[in-house]
Amino acid sequence: MNELSKYSFRCNLTLGDIYLQVVVWLGVIFASLASALALMSQPIYSFAAVGIIVVVSLPFLLFAFVTTLFNHIEISPMEPKATKNLNVKPANPTGLNPAL
Repeated sequence: MNELSKYSFRCNLTLGDIYLQVVVWLGVIFASLASALALMSQPIYSFAAVGIIVVVSLPFLLFAFVTTLFNHIEISPMEPKATKNLNVKPANPTGLNPAL
């Protein structure tokens, strides 16, 4: 566990990075609904068309999202804690308040 605390994990993923993927997924949903409406005269084919479209397209879209997410994760080593410089002299070596 101590090895992981030496690294900083940052994710700089924004909506702009995945915006196109969201638009594509909405397009897939609307295409499947359009095919369902076109095949509504035979409901079993309608449900099958929606299921096939969603099941076949979902792994590709998830793969695209996960790879985009992994590409935006930064793992960088943390800098060692700054040590105190012992050569710095205090402003008032006597410790008395000069305003008094």
